[in-house]
Amino acid sequence: MENTPRFVLVYRKTRLEELIERFNTIQQAKFYVEQSGSSFYDYELEHALYEVRVEHSRKTLVAAGRVQKLERSLLPSYQFNADDIVVVIGQDGLVANTLKYLKGNSVIALNPDRKRWDGVLLPFVSEDLPLVLSDVLAGRREHKAVTLAEATTNDGQRMLAVNDLFIGPKTHTSARYIICWGEQSESQSSSGIIVSTGLGSTGWLQSLLAMAKGISGQNSVPLEGSGFAWDSPQLIYTVREPFPSQQTGTTLVTGTVDAQQTLKIESLMPENGVIFSDGIESDFLAFNTGCSVQIGIAPLQGRLVV
Repeated sequence: MENTPRFVLVYRKTRLEELIERFNTIQQAKFYVEQSGSSFYDYELEHALYEVRVEHSRKTLVAAGRVQKLERSLLPSYQFNADDIVVVIGQDGLVANTLKYLKGNSVIALNPDRKRWDGVLLPFVSEDLPLVLSDVLAGRREHKAVTLAEATTNDGQRMLAVNDLFIGPKTHTSARYIICWGEQSESQSSSGIIVSTGLGSTGWLQSLLAMAKGISGQNSVPLEGSGFAWDSPQLIYTVREPFPSQQTGTTLVTGTVDAQQTLKIESLMPENGVIFSDGIESDFLAFNTGCSVQIGIAPLQGRLVV
């Protein structure tokens, strides 16, 4: 039994399950959806297909070893073993959210419905799992490395990001802080700072570049559209809506973070300062006056089976 591989099957609640939790019964959920003019059948179809894919994947894994099913909300508290093989079935966001809680584990990502999800991070479907699993166990499959960002505070907090980190205000107010990039430093007021990885460089970062392009009237901006490589040993930080004043500057608004060029931010916010990653606002680090954060590249990379 000690040599029997252990698989962790990560899944998420469907939209239908979340509606039932919210409205207590499926009848009330249906009434709410149809009153808004949407099709409840689409919710039922998505749920039924997802359940079939999850169960098919579970049976495939049971035939090869021990299996632990893990719902997305339990990821932050679950203790993965270094040799666990992780199978994720869901949208791209679930894959990204899973990677940051791992220890360099192999991740097999499955698309539950290719008609519904494009799946940039989802190269397989559940029918592919037996062959892919056999190859992974035999060491015949290659992996694609994913660079992660790491935020470490002076009071011992730590957070990883697969796509991006946000450092700023919890609400729609201005963030006040001192930013130190390499040998340069500046007091700033803005709506927050985004630090993007290669994987995240085609996401939130692109919206910031598009805004800059539209306001400045430029025909092109660096990294527009294509982003940069997932395994690139660098991050890019961007300050959102920096405000110029007698006390705050707008010089250090974007730059590269790597082994040589570091990024440090000191909070000047008495309350409501936060750091969160990959759009998960509920899982945040407090970032108030007296707290400083060092942003760098995480020592471990994500490993996606291809």
